[in-house]
Amino acid sequence: MSDTTSDTERQHLPETVRGVPDEAAAKAWLEARNIQDIECIVPDIAGVARGKMMPTEKFFSGPVMTMPASIFAQTISGDYPDDDDRFQHNPIDGDLYFKADYSTLTTVPWESDPTAQLIHDAQTRDGVPVETAPRNVLKRILKLYEDKGWAPVIAPEIEFYLVRPNTDPDYPLEPPTGRSGRPEVGRQSYSISALNEFDDLIDDIYDLSEKQGLEIDTMIHEEGAAQMEINLRHGDPLALADQVFLFKRTIREAALRHEMYATFMSKPMSNQPGSAMHIHQSVLDVATGQNIFASDTGTETDAFLSFIAGHQKFLPHVTAIMAPFVNSYRRFSKTSTSPVNVYWGYDNRTVGLRVPYSSPDARRLENRIPGSDANPYLAIAASLACGYLGITKGLKPDTPRADDCTELAKSLPRGLPEALSKFERSEEMVEVFGETFVATYRAIKYEEFETFMSVISPWEREYLLLNV
Repeated sequence: MSDTTSDTERQHLPETVRGVPDEAAAKAWLEARNIQDIECIVPDIAGVARGKMMPTEKFFSGPVMTMPASIFAQTISGDYPDDDDRFQHNPIDGDLYFKADYSTLTTVPWESDPTAQLIHDAQTRDGVPVETAPRNVLKRILKLYEDKGWAPVIAPEIEFYLVRPNTDPDYPLEPPTGRSGRPEVGRQSYSISALNEFDDLIDDIYDLSEKQGLEIDTMIHEEGAAQMEINLRHGDPLALADQVFLFKRTIREAALRHEMYATFMSKPMSNQPGSAMHIHQSVLDVATGQNIFASDTGTETDAFLSFIAGHQKFLPHVTAIMAPFVNSYRRFSKTSTSPVNVYWGYDNRTVGLRVPYSSPDARRLENRIPGSDANPYLAIAASLACGYLGITKGLKPDTPRADDCTELAKSLPRGLPEALSKFERSEEMVEVFGETFVATYRAIKYEEFETFMSVISPWEREYLLLNV
């Protein structure tokens, strides 16, 4: 909001902080806030915000926004896969058309001038949704539920680290210095005093989030040094994926204000725990509004058990989405506290699938496998796809585990190539995600793996240089 806005004008601002129903309401919303520029953004395969910034006047008077189709075929390093029989990149790189979703309209509170941001959906020139756009992928899975008369509800938990600025990638990351003047060295799970070390930063995160209409349920200090976790309130999967996407931008910007980096790498430091994005899931019957995981008497339903069984059977086939980078698999190391199995149990954090104790109405499954580096749209889509397949196929889970399963058989892929092989060879995943998305995702991730393999690590220089 411009500093020249009068008190009278402020009183008549549209009340909503986030989202409007249509273009007319968007014009009024932007005008009331004296917004001069709009960031028109779309999440790519890695969850990076791509798009254009344009003056508000041009946004409403110009043609539909376009961008090259290649934005959904780009690796995290900015490269493009080579064409092969399964992945056919358009050599002329024609334009895609992007349609604004006005329900996502909000401010960019860290900009010095009044600026708004607006998430867009990718379409072809004929208005057909682009299959490789992550937001459309999630919509595709949600449509499967809609056709059954169901509405999924999710609540994500996102972990991240605060680290000292690191401008040379050859040097390991280090925890930042808090208000005491000393960096953390030990494990500080749920420590209030450790959280208070970063009070000013946390205040900024809450302030920037509130100005965007992003609702934080709780914030805690996690196990690692300067590792935090933000829990979001439960709700619609697409809306929550949008919030995670915007939260990542917000937290990074808040950290930079305090001369720190915020990183969502799955395993940023070798001697610290990894960072996860746990996804709590339940499913409502649209007609009745009731949780289909609970019967009229409050007992567990067959649908709930099949939802669990679907995750047990299909999580290994979507691990490439939930652990999308080579670094992601370091979180699954032998000494890691992350669950690397597909067992399930009640309030058991050593299994990949935890059923928290709750009332029947709130009965849900927590998927603890995804890393915080995962694209939220794709990770939520993949998790819901597993549950959907479990229900529709009438699968049955194994016996719930009540003991420590940390050292039991590792049932998930231990590397990206293995995970990609399971993904592309799964007939069920190809069917629910579509051949085009599976082929494109596979090509992007193999290209990233080849780029990684071209880099010689310090471990290789340390142990191989003079010994082999």
